[in-house]
Amino acid sequence: MAQFDFGGVMEEVITSEEFSLQKARERLQDETVAILGYGVQGPGQALNMRDNGIRVIVGQREGGSSWERAVDDGFVPGETLFPIEEAAKRGTVIQFLLSDAGQVATWPTVKKCLDDGNTLYFSHGFSIVYKDQTGIVPPPNVDVVLVAPKGSGRTVRTNFLDGSGINSSFAIFQDYTGQAKEKTLALGIAIGSGYLFPTTFENEVYSDLTGERGVLMGCLAGVMEAQYNLLRKNGHSPSEAFNETVEELTQSLIRLVAENGMDWMFSNCSTTAQRGALDWAPRFRDAVAPVFEELYQKVIAGEETKRVLEANSAPDYREKLQKELNTIKNTEMWKTGATVRSLRPENRR
Repeated sequence: MAQFDFGGVMEEVITSEEFSLQKARERLQDETVAILGYGVQGPGQALNMRDNGIRVIVGQREGGSSWERAVDDGFVPGETLFPIEEAAKRGTVIQFLLSDAGQVATWPTVKKCLDDGNTLYFSHGFSIVYKDQTGIVPPPNVDVVLVAPKGSGRTVRTNFLDGSGINSSFAIFQDYTGQAKEKTLALGIAIGSGYLFPTTFENEVYSDLTGERGVLMGCLAGVMEAQYNLLRKNGHSPSEAFNETVEELTQSLIRLVAENGMDWMFSNCSTTAQRGALDWAPRFRDAVAPVFEELYQKVIAGEETKRVLEANSAPDYREKLQKELNTIKNTEMWKTGATVRSLRPENRR
């Protein structure tokens, strides 16, 4: 692993220059990778590995939309696409990529399919860390590893196709064969990771659950709504409120942050914007710090995972979820967003 300076802290990362795709192919040449679940992470990881020359099969419940999606993506029933139990039996690397609730439901079936020396692969530490809630305790005669892309399943695929890749963390929970680390790195490179950095199952799930509920999704959605509503309350038009809240962020400013950091974004804005942002950023930071502290403690205590498993295991979960998503979609703010997106030049051609 190479050492890199992350803000004054030296960390080790693995790049594709250090662990080449050819080395990954050689390491995995005798493996059959069974992707269990073709919903969120499954398609991107499966397609990237298949494109990279890895032997991949998919396990998915027959007859549903995800099964049909796998067929549309070129997986052939009876050849490279199977029911979950059959795929788990055929695989030597079992990538357990069902939802967290789905993993709980299928674990008894998957567990009995694990053979001596197999690799059980996760992309989230949830099921292992919260074993008291999930009941997922791997047998001692398998390797248990993690590669967690730091992005959605969709961007795992799109970034692979444009050549950039998604950075991923990796961890070893159980090294039965003595070869778990090299196999994990090979899998991480094979799914198209930009680079790999070490973590633990615990740190992955604690940071992931905090990030999803915080800056990445929950906090972002909440502060956007608060600012939009404030502007509308004070007489600004829907178009103006949305552009100043969402469109300028997603289409301009966040791209500057991605390019060279927050200071770079500030330096490429007006002096008025710079002064205001520098003055107000600490106030927002201090205002939300107690909320983040409460969130992190609830993640550590398992309260968030309890809520997830209870909600996602309900028989009408998908219907309730769609109702919640439709509520967001049908707000004035996001109806305005749909119109704004339709007016982008690329969508008017």
